[in-house]
Amino acid sequence: MSKTFISIGECMAELQAADDGLYRLGFAGDTLNTAWYMRALTQRQDVAVDYATAVGADSLSSKMLAFLKANGVGTRFIREVSDRTVGLYLITLIGAERNFTYWRSASAARLLAEDRVALRASLSQADAIYFSGITLAILSPDHRRNLLSVLQEMKSRGATVAFDSNARRRLWPSEGAMKSAMIAGYKASTLALPTFSDDQALFGDATPADCAKRISGYGVKEIVVKDGANACVVSVNEELFSVAPEPVQGIVDTTGAGDSFNAGYLAARMSNHEPVEAAKLGHRVAGRVIGERGALLAMASFSDLVVA
Repeated sequence: MSKTFISIGECMAELQAADDGLYRLGFAGDTLNTAWYMRALTQRQDVAVDYATAVGADSLSSKMLAFLKANGVGTRFIREVSDRTVGLYLITLIGAERNFTYWRSASAARLLAEDRVALRASLSQADAIYFSGITLAILSPDHRRNLLSVLQEMKSRGATVAFDSNARRRLWPSEGAMKSAMIAGYKASTLALPTFSDDQALFGDATPADCAKRISGYGVKEIVVKDGANACVVSVNEELFSVAPEPVQGIVDTTGAGDSFNAGYLAARMSNHEPVEAAKLGHRVAGRVIGERGALLAMASFSDLVVA
C-alpha cells in the first residue's frame, strides 16, 4: 500500500563560499533536509515524499521547484505567491560549525498556512506529516493557529504528526511566545523529536529523560529526545529506552544532523520498524551526514541505509 509523507516548512536559497572565494547557490532548510533524507531512505518503498510551503513566481523560486522535482521531492502542495520570493541565507563556516546570516522577513513561505481550506485539503492526503518549531516561528499568529488546527484534525483522523521543536530564539518576539507555540506544537503531535539542548534552554529540563516526561504530559505517546553525540532517549507510552550512536570519526559539519536523524527515524517507523531500531537508523544517517560538508548529501550515498 502506498503512503504519503508531507514535510511542512520553509525551503531557502543558500549561499555558501566555494574554494575559489565565489559563492555557490543551493537550497536547504530544516524541514526540507528531513524530506530530502526521507526520499533517500525510502526509495525501495512505495512512499511519496512531498514538501508543503509557498514560493514566489520569480526565477529563483522556479529553480527551487526544479531542484526539488529533480530529486524526487514532490511539489504538488507548494503554493505560488506572485509578489514574493524565497528566503535567502549566507553561510560562514567556523571549524565544523556553521554561522548563518538570513534575509527571510518577506519570504513567500510565511504565507504557507494562509489558506486553511487549501492546507486541509493538502494534508488530508498524508499518512505522516512533519513540521518544526521553525515552521511555527515564520508564521503570523493567525496563520500559526490555522496550521495547528489543521494538524489537530489530521491527528484526530489517525495520521502520524511528527514535531521537532528546533527552537531558534531569534525568530520569536519573546521567549514566552516561543514557549507557548512549542507547547501547542507538541499538543498537535503524535510523535516528538526534540533536541535536548533546545528544550533544556527553553523549559529547564534537567535530563533527556525529564524532557521526555514533560512532553508526554502534553499527550504525546512517542518521543525521541536527541542529545548530540550522546545516547538519545526513546519514550513509548512513558517506557524509556536509551539508544547510543556508533562512534563517528572526523566530524566535518554538524549542519543537518538532527534533521537527518529525524528522517531515519520516521522512514523506519513508516516501514513498521520498532522505535529502538528506528533510533539506531537515525543515528547512522546523522553520523554519515556530519562526516561531510553541507546539509544535503547525495542521496545515492545512503543506498546501504535504505529502509527495507
